[in-house]
Amino acid sequence: MNSFLIIIFVIILFIIICGIVYINMFNKINESLIRIDEAESRIDNNLRDKFDLLSRIVPIIRSNVSIDEDSFKDLLKLKTMKLSNFDLDRVLVSINNEFIQVYDANNNLKENEEVFKAYKQLDIINDELNTLRNYYNGNITVYNSMIKKFPTNIIAKIKKYKEKTFYDLKDMSDDKKNDFKL
Repeated sequence: MNSFLIIIFVIILFIIICGIVYINMFNKINESLIRIDEAESRIDNNLRDKFDLLSRIVPIIRSNVSIDEDSFKDLLKLKTMKLSNFDLDRVLVSINNEFIQVYDANNNLKENEEVFKAYKQLDIINDELNTLRNYYNGNITVYNSMIKKFPTNIIAKIKKYKEKTFYDLKDMSDDKKNDFKL
């Protein structure tokens, strides 16, 4: 009878240890997911701010400078397009670069206080977006390695967690080969 109690005690102890390990690993994966979600949310807010700022400043640019009609055409299309944050960021980077080119080429825009403030605000937003992308990618690296490595991969399979993509401003699904930058 004593050996039977010892076996039951060992089995119960083993189950408790497995449960603690499972909970610990599950929590680590969820911590990464929370950080990723937080970064995505902050990126989303910054992208909206960037879009709003560019939408507000482009009419001012058009009224002060003679530019091509095709300039900033993607900005007008954005309101009707349904894009992921990844795609929206790519388009906004393109529009931002277009804004910088127009700004640098026209001295009277540099003298316009509202345009100058927008230029500085875009700089701040872009810096924060770069920081957030790095934070996001760092957490994606941790998360992806956890769902691939033993024993956390077992929990990932049980919970049906999938590998997430990096925020790298390139599109692997399109035909553009030159969007990969080192």
